[in-house]
Amino acid sequence: MKSYVIILVSICFLSCKNEVKDPTALIAIWKNELLETERQFSAMAQKEGMRTAFLNFAADEAVLLRNDSLIKGRPGIAYYMKNANSKGLQWEPEFADVSASGDLGYTYGEYTYTYTDSTGTVQTAMGIFHTVWKRQADNSWKFVWD
Repeated sequence: MKSYVIILVSICFLSCKNEVKDPTALIAIWKNELLETERQFSAMAQKEGMRTAFLNFAADEAVLLRNDSLIKGRPGIAYYMKNANSKGLQWEPEFADVSASGDLGYTYGEYTYTYTDSTGTVQTAMGIFHTVWKRQADNSWKFVWD
């Protein structure tokens, strides 16, 4: 009987042992994850093109705000970006924050978009981006607003 009690207590101790990390440390880890995800997103846009990157990092319910219009969902984004094969978009996140629960976050920073217009002239547009991210069931981050 004594061995059963020891086994039961050991199982309970091991299964109940859940390391609780400092919430501030967890948020710092999540912010770094989000910054790294944003950097990977930018790198993919430069390497494989905007359409590929946006579709790869978009959540199913993602929304883009472009020219005062909302492009809703991955199918809408795919259609909107059907010809967006440019590799001229680059950006770097300057800031990230994450909710205390670690399921939502946002980033912002500056972007530069270089493209050739219809006359063959290279144009450069610069601005500020703001992206809202949501943690997915597989623990990855996907954007829900851009």
